[in-house]
Amino acid sequence: MKLNIAPIDLGIVLVYLIGIVVIGIMSTRRQKMNSENYFLAGRGLGWMSIGAALFASNISTIHLTGLAADGYRLGLVVGNYEWMASFTLILLAIIFAPFYFRTKISTLPEFLEKRFDSRSRTFLAFMAIIGALFIHIGISLYAGAIVFQNFFGLNVYVSIFVISIITTIYTVTGGLKAVVVTENIQTVILIVGSCILTGLAILAVQDTGIASIEELKLALKPDQLKMLHSADSDIGRNEGYTWYAFFLGYPVLGIWYWCTDQTIVQRVLGAKTERDAQLGPLFAGVLKILPAFIIILPGILAYVLFKDQIATPNDTLPVLINELLPVGLKGIFAAALLAALMSTIAAALNSCSSLVAVDILQRLNPRVSDDHMVKIGRYTAVGVMVLAILWSTQGGKFDSIFQAINDMAGAIAPPISAVFLLGIFWRRGTKEAAFYTLMSGFVIGVSLFLLDFEAISGAKYITNGLGIHFLMRTWWVFCLCCAIFIGISYLTPVPDQAQVAQVTWNGPKEIFSGRIERWNDTRVMAGVLICFMVILYLIFG
Repeated sequence: MKLNIAPIDLGIVLVYLIGIVVIGIMSTRRQKMNSENYFLAGRGLGWMSIGAALFASNISTIHLTGLAADGYRLGLVVGNYEWMASFTLILLAIIFAPFYFRTKISTLPEFLEKRFDSRSRTFLAFMAIIGALFIHIGISLYAGAIVFQNFFGLNVYVSIFVISIITTIYTVTGGLKAVVVTENIQTVILIVGSCILTGLAILAVQDTGIASIEELKLALKPDQLKMLHSADSDIGRNEGYTWYAFFLGYPVLGIWYWCTDQTIVQRVLGAKTERDAQLGPLFAGVLKILPAFIIILPGILAYVLFKDQIATPNDTLPVLINELLPVGLKGIFAAALLAALMSTIAAALNSCSSLVAVDILQRLNPRVSDDHMVKIGRYTAVGVMVLAILWSTQGGKFDSIFQAINDMAGAIAPPISAVFLLGIFWRRGTKEAAFYTLMSGFVIGVSLFLLDFEAISGAKYITNGLGIHFLMRTWWVFCLCCAIFIGISYLTPVPDQAQVAQVTWNGPKEIFSGRIERWNDTRVMAGVLICFMVILYLIFG
């Protein structure tokens, strides 16, 4: 195997890998590793750490390569995935985080048990582990391995093995605290590396004689710098990326991913105070503005600079790196790619450990010791990693990795989003409704995904046959799940209102009924972020 990488770049990558493992292990060496420290970082995380960790957990190699590729292929429209996330992070901060913190839960399924019953808790834990294994880890591993094969000539399976071993070491050893500490470092590396590439791409475009936005638009495809598209546009008609598809379909994905998925929300559960639990997601919401400018924009500029060299959209990021980055900076960007990949995998491993130890082991044996819970959590991380490695080898069967993770998310998100959203706002919702909505929604979502997955069904029966793209499919399944939840709730006994009142809002008005005594009230800051996002959409829409 011949490596296509300069010695100095290889040195930077090795220093990063060794450094991140050492930092991850050392970050918890003085802590007694009980279950709270291992799974929730001793509930001592500050808002800045939470926000940076949320961002790093989300931005994987799939995002770096996939968003750059879709920026080249489609344009700024894929930035809706990033900017719409800011709105769902506001929901996490204002609506969900207060209950998560006040109830002192360790996992999201535990919250469902407090609101409904143990059946819903068990089924959500199962769905969360499936999501972490197939979406967060397996596909991310494959995407990272392909990137390193393209950049440095590393064999796909060697890449998967090395990345898996290194990430598992510090995750298994240090728990959530080690994951969050390393994620904070990885956030900085990721942003710096992406900013350097973006800056060099802008300078290269200026060197071609393009000196204004208007000149740039003329050199690009029509509407490549436009964020919102109608159903009559080429992108809306061919890709299903209409403005209403994002505004209806994405919140369903976003509420599941940002507000109810253990892999992401575990950082909020480890918050030091309720204010930290709310400010962390708002900080992450601000960071989510950046990818449109530092990941997607370079892909758009690649259309001007290198369209003759880019055979397929997936080549966009490798071409940008090879053409724009000098020796030394390639190593820094390679470290950024590793940071994106490892942070996502570490987050998912730690969440699986928590789900198995807290939602399965502790319920089967309530007297289990802390030491045994930590031990089982570590065994779980290793076992999940092995299964994810096996699944990652199937990644090549998907046409688009970025589209694949969104399609798979669309299969499991609707019932979870429906149950959490209605459960937290509607006190009439019953335990029977929650359980059967989760079960039926999961079966419907997976069945529709498989029916539209050409590698299994032989054709895209829903997208091409019915003309319903996955975002709108996600929205309609969500509506069906809401109807199932409401219908079953009215057919079953009213829940104990005293118990339900502890884990629900008494309507949306209760959120804003408290007096605002200072400018940095989380509701005020959420309002400022909303206004800023609206301004961005007015500019780029």
